[in-house]
Amino acid sequence: MLVQLSIRDIVLIERLDLAFETGLSVLTGETGAGKSILLDSLSLALGGRGDGGLVRHGEDKGQVTAVFDVPADHAVRKLVRDNGFDDDGDLIFRRQQSADGRTKAYINDQPVSVQLMRQAGQMLVEIHGQHDDRALVDTNAHRLLLDAFAGLSDEAVAVAGFYRSWKDAERSLRKHREKVENAAREADYLRSSVEELEVLAPKDGEEEELAERRARMQKSERIAGDISEASEFLNGNASPVPHIASLVRRLERKSHEAPGLLEETVALLDAALDQLSNAQMEVEAALRRTEFDPRELERVEERLFSLRAASRKYSVPVTDLPALAVKMIADLAELDAGEERLAQLDKLLGEAKQVFDTAARALSDKRRHAAEALAAAVMAELPALKLERARFMVEITTDPEEGTAEGIDVVEFHVQTNPGTRPGPIMKVASGGELSRFLLALKVALADRGSAPTLVFDEIDTGVGGAVADAIGQRLKRLSARVQVLSVTHAPQVAARAATHFLISKGPAGGNSDKIATRVATMAPSDRTEEIARMLAGASVTDEARAAAKRLLSGGG
Repeated sequence: MLVQLSIRDIVLIERLDLAFETGLSVLTGETGAGKSILLDSLSLALGGRGDGGLVRHGEDKGQVTAVFDVPADHAVRKLVRDNGFDDDGDLIFRRQQSADGRTKAYINDQPVSVQLMRQAGQMLVEIHGQHDDRALVDTNAHRLLLDAFAGLSDEAVAVAGFYRSWKDAERSLRKHREKVENAAREADYLRSSVEELEVLAPKDGEEEELAERRARMQKSERIAGDISEASEFLNGNASPVPHIASLVRRLERKSHEAPGLLEETVALLDAALDQLSNAQMEVEAALRRTEFDPRELERVEERLFSLRAASRKYSVPVTDLPALAVKMIADLAELDAGEERLAQLDKLLGEAKQVFDTAARALSDKRRHAAEALAAAVMAELPALKLERARFMVEITTDPEEGTAEGIDVVEFHVQTNPGTRPGPIMKVASGGELSRFLLALKVALADRGSAPTLVFDEIDTGVGGAVADAIGQRLKRLSARVQVLSVTHAPQVAARAATHFLISKGPAGGNSDKIATRVATMAPSDRTEEIARMLAGASVTDEARAAAKRLLSGGG
């Protein structure tokens, strides 16, 4: 319920803080005192349309704060939590309106979008007037109200779940059929590709391994060439070893003829021959260690080129070829098993549709029984509201072939305001005053079902006489036993039944006769007699009016 409304610098309101109680609260005052400003302010705090013209003249911005005491299990708390906001304690809605037209919205002092504020606000407060009967405008709301009246909301949620399952099964079948059809068109390509990739048998990491191996072998090839050239020089026909050996032998023979002349030269040449012999052996060993095989290099290069050719052909990196092969095999397998899977999905679709159809028909039957009861409950309220010649009907159009998440029914409230006239949709047939009274009868019939915890009625008693106004007051009082009711009224019969009475007036702002401000006072029981007498008599309050006011208060409170 709404527990507090604080307004700062909105139109004629400079500073206002109102505390609300349970039950029926009325707001009265002379025309032009500012009653509509209060409702506009509340609407603004609930996410209503902002307007820079709402800001008090001479101020940069205005602000409205609405505080709600909400049960822990109320759906609005889940909505707030689901959007990542804190919902501990009271819910505080705050809307800041700038004179330049910009607005800011907050819930529990956390910035929110106006859309979220509006969605949450609609779950907490319904504002109804002669030209703003949202519960009667939207035919989808008619269905919701009927379900709430009959206690069918949980069944309606279940039907919506069955509908989603049916549509999910439908989507799954459609997607699988498209996949199978696409695969069928590519069957020949798939089979040849699978055969090619199976022969190629690409492995994870193979390209990198082959490239590294090829690089090593190419490097070894270049080194082996140099070593072979060295071996050829040391061991081939052009080797200097035989020449040096022959020269050493000749010098050894000559050294005996000239002692002391050639011994050292011969020794050095012998040492050189030993080193060359060692070099010959090392070159041969190095040549063997290169282990270079030109045929192996050719095989590696052919494998690498085959992988890269497949990569270009299938437009994927070589590293993705193994995964592509797996996918193509799976696609081919799915094609081969596609008809079987299609049959399974088609069966699941049929079962899901059957579940929905059964539940939707059962819900439709219950709605039809409930429609009669709701119409009777509303009709019972109409005579006292001076609509005794009117009829209220709940029209249900059922089409089993046009199922939706709401079931197979379209629910619409129809009325016949006078005998002999053609019944029709309530919004087209009823006048503004009649709409308000039909709505009140509907709300009384529904009690606290399908209703926000706070209902606001804006002058729904306009244009009705004393007996009808009294009937409206009685019904607002009954309704307030289950939900919080706020009523802006000009009818003393309604005001007399209030638990809390607010008097709206306007006068100089802060003693400044140049500025006018709207004020709201919570009236003490002793003061209510005078206000209700004013409502009865007008500008000149008589003793007779005061006596009538006392009688109303004694019978209405």
